[in-house]
Amino acid sequence: MHSTLDLSELDAKIGRLFMAGMPGTELDGGTEALIRDYGLGGIILFSKNIENPVQLARLCNDLQDKAMKHHGVPLLLSVDQEGGPVARLKEPFTSFPGNTAIGEDSMPVDKAIEFARVTAREMSLVGLNMDLAPVMDVRRGKPERHLEGRMFGDSPETVAELGSKVVEVLQENGVMAVAKHFPGLGKTLLDPHHKLPTIEADIEEVEKINIPPFKSAITARVAAVMTSHAIYPALDPETSATFSYRILTDLLRETLDFHGLVITDDLEMGAITKTFGVAEGSAAAFDAGADILLICEDQDRVLESIERMRDRLLRGEIPFQRFQLSLDRIKKTKHRFLKKVEMVSLEEVRGYFGF
Repeated sequence: MHSTLDLSELDAKIGRLFMAGMPGTELDGGTEALIRDYGLGGIILFSKNIENPVQLARLCNDLQDKAMKHHGVPLLLSVDQEGGPVARLKEPFTSFPGNTAIGEDSMPVDKAIEFARVTAREMSLVGLNMDLAPVMDVRRGKPERHLEGRMFGDSPETVAELGSKVVEVLQENGVMAVAKHFPGLGKTLLDPHHKLPTIEADIEEVEKINIPPFKSAITARVAAVMTSHAIYPALDPETSATFSYRILTDLLRETLDFHGLVITDDLEMGAITKTFGVAEGSAAAFDAGADILLICEDQDRVLESIERMRDRLLRGEIPFQRFQLSLDRIKKTKHRFLKKVEMVSLEEVRGYFGF
């Protein structure tokens, strides 16, 4: 470790690696402490955090105000807004039918553009800056229940075309896109929210079916890629993608030449808590090549994970250069999309949504 970096400075840097959930619809003490004391990198919001557009805009303003006041570094403010079965922003936000419906439409590219344009407009209006979408998984047979309605189709070309269009339009309109779930969950028979799936696909199938959509998203300069909590024996016979150096670093970084952010899927999912545990999972995912460690529910687990990362850094188990590499990627991404952070106008929100 650099001796010039004291513990408070170190904590405020480690916190940038984490995206956390929060309990309610207003800024609470625990969330503010994570921002103030640990320089938290981002917040993920769910339906429980959202009452209406004006409340959401006020919450986003409060969160960014605290982040800028304490550290001068804006937060990633994210939601899962895929449309269809996964949409955290309910009416009066514009409702869309989801990726499967887009893929089956007679004019799918136009529908993908419309979804991304309107979604980016409405997210930006209330202060959200990252959409944890699009799903770039290729459907392989009947989808597992948690993926129903969420995949563009069973052709990698279709998924690549529509997904990369969503990426382009979201980002042209100021919202970071996140391609998920690398390297593809379309063939899963289990829900990683509960169990650890194994994707039985040989290397040729992975290269021809799974990878092309993510290549397309990378070509479109997608801000981030989200990892899959599944084992891919053809790529790494022992380790889930989220914790696999072969998959996140050798394949995603080196082979596919991806330089953006790697975000884990939720580290509190059953696929993780039943094997690693959250704190150890955070450390393992970072070792594999992840930059942003996502913990959606329990802020105590965020604190435990920060402490685990600090201990490993102080003991030299994480090279400082590796730590700095992720910090640099996060800084570069925030500079690209959040160069000028302004508080959103509640009057503009009221006018748009008719409140």
